[in-house]
Amino acid sequence: MKGAKRAFDIVASVCALACIAPFAPFIAAAIAIESGFPVIVALRRVSGGKVVRVYKFRSMVRGAETKKDALRDLNERDGPFFKMAHDPRVTKIGKILRKLRIDEFPQFINVLKGELSVVGPRPHEPEEVMHYPKEFAHIPFAQAGVTGLSQISGASSLLYREELVLDARYLEHVSLWSDIKILVKTVLVFFTDPTGI
Repeated sequence: MKGAKRAFDIVASVCALACIAPFAPFIAAAIAIESGFPVIVALRRVSGGKVVRVYKFRSMVRGAETKKDALRDLNERDGPFFKMAHDPRVTKIGKILRKLRIDEFPQFINVLKGELSVVGPRPHEPEEVMHYPKEFAHIPFAQAGVTGLSQISGASSLLYREELVLDARYLEHVSLWSDIKILVKTVLVFFTDPTGI
């Protein structure tokens, strides 16, 4: 299973990066024109029991992480996860990238590097992971995914515990077939309702 999953990850990532490659220079230029460099950020996330730097097209103002504490009282999610529907740190270009989920594509570089999987639990910040209830403490030791069962089941609209339950359920029944089904559903949602991922 491990070898098949890795092969699946490589093939899917190469295809995804090939699809975004023709548009990447224009995306980078749009980000740079609006808010300067860098156009890609490396965010701290937990995957496989360690902290990795997950790549994304920058959708927020520079130094967005330093402004997060000032917005804590406006958090719209329960538990330690942070979410604001109208986060003032998101740029105009960033809103478009997020709506179309284009900001996520650089994560496939992480997949090729073996830091993420195409399908797996949602990657979260170390500060969020440390608050996981005991029964979910095993989740951060699994390889996180670009997409996953929780992502296609409501993503950030889920309650904190609901997301962890879905990630744990995925790990209990992980298989290449389940990965394929989740990826197909991700692609379908991407083309029909990208905000639903």
